Amino acid sequence: MGQESRVMDLGKLLIAAGLAIAALGLLMKLGVGFGWLGRLPGDIHIQRDGFCFHFPVVTCLLLSLVLTLLFRLIRSD
Repeated sequence: MGQESRVMDLGKLLIAAGLAIAALGLLMKLGVGFGWLGRLPGDIHIQRDGFCFHFPVVTCLLLSLVLTLLFRLIRSD
C-alpha cells in the first residue's frame, strides 16, 4: 500500500469520525436515547448527608468494549 493511499484512508477515517462525533453531539443535545448512560446495573452511586459519589463502572466497561471492537474493525489489516 502506497503512502498516498494511506493518507487517503486516514482522511476518510477522520471525516467519518468527525461525522460520528457530530451526530452523537446532536443526539445528546436533543436528549435522545441516552437516559440509560451512567445508570446501568452495576454502576456505583452512593448518596448520604452532604455527600454524593457516582462512578459508572459498568458504563465504562461497556464503552471500552464498544470502542475496542470499533477500533479493531477499523484497523483490520
